[in-house]
Amino acid sequence: MPVTRYVPRSLEPVLRRAVREFPAVVLTGPRQSGKTTLLTHLFGRSHRYVSLDPPDVRAAALADPRGFLDLYAAPVILDEVQHAPELLSFIKERIDRNRERRGAYVLTGSQNLLIAQHVAESLAGRAGIFRLLPFSSREAGGRRGPSPLWHARPRWPSRPPLHGPALWRSLVRGSYPEVVVESSRDAPRWLAGYVQTYLERDVRMLRQVGDLSSFQSFLRLLAARSGQLLNLADISRDLGVALNTAKAWLGVLEATYQVIVVRPYFANVGKRLVKTPKVYFTDTGVLCYVMSLGDAVQAAAGPMAGAIMETAVLGELVKEQFGRGREARFHFWRTSTGSEVDLLVERGGVLIPIEVKASSTPRPAMAEGIHALRRDLGNRVGPGYVVHTGEHLLPLGEGVTAVPFGSL
Repeated sequence: MPVTRYVPRSLEPVLRRAVREFPAVVLTGPRQSGKTTLLTHLFGRSHRYVSLDPPDVRAAALADPRGFLDLYAAPVILDEVQHAPELLSFIKERIDRNRERRGAYVLTGSQNLLIAQHVAESLAGRAGIFRLLPFSSREAGGRRGPSPLWHARPRWPSRPPLHGPALWRSLVRGSYPEVVVESSRDAPRWLAGYVQTYLERDVRMLRQVGDLSSFQSFLRLLAARSGQLLNLADISRDLGVALNTAKAWLGVLEATYQVIVVRPYFANVGKRLVKTPKVYFTDTGVLCYVMSLGDAVQAAAGPMAGAIMETAVLGELVKEQFGRGREARFHFWRTSTGSEVDLLVERGGVLIPIEVKASSTPRPAMAEGIHALRRDLGNRVGPGYVVHTGEHLLPLGEGVTAVPFGSL
């Protein structure tokens, strides 16, 4: 059943501005995140629309690119362009004939690395590239504007719209538009279909994956380690596959927006690239489905509760940044003596530390990692936050505030 109610997205003003500034606009993101719905809502009256998903349309585009672009003349929305990336060279040719024209081509794709590679080769300097993930909780709740977290003096709502059992139910369902908009939708069944379609279509398109059953096992092992330090050598040994295969599979999951890799913070940028990262699923619903957690009570009380909450918070922060057309720069901090902070956000040379707790009762001890970070890095550290599942905004010592997840 198609989504029948349109939910406004944070990215709307960014995209409207982009079509006035760039000859081409590229919107990437995972399947079913709402790319087509968003673009047809914004530009359906001004642009023609064609999807490259159907095999016959794709074949026509590949067989005669110039003829195809003549038939679907600009301004046009070309959906799922990763199926025919060769078109981008011919789009470049047409853009270069009239560099003053803006918003001629609006393109979507669900494989980040493939799209980025071809756009960099063919449309460098000609295209604005943006990312759309599933709904943030602010979008799903109909709230406008950026999160209070980014204000110098945040104004938090007196009561979060989502907390306690309702929050956990939403986390288990996930944030993909169809399960959010259609509240009666059987979320586990939808997620099962989503994961299966993802495996059969996106994964098969990427050459690094030969054995789908082993890849599914890799997906489950990765889910079990969500929010933890990622040791690919251990995973590859458990699966009986080569380490390079495990690295390639992780690359597949990143390229298709199913996971987000977060690296440790070091003042030396080079060290961030070689030290052990953490991995998070993009969507809590997919994470819970892969881990067979279909019940909110089971998820909240089980050993994965902390990982689910960390996944949710990171997802909110990344979506908020992408929704403003910005790159998302997140790290974590951990020392050899055991001090750690779950997430660090870099903003204007200042680090905003965020601890995540799967508890509705925040306590001052939960802020100790943030205080340790401030002792180590001094004035580079801004105000800190402990995000929790309850409904109260509370001070937790100097420079640290306990914030309900639903208020982000």
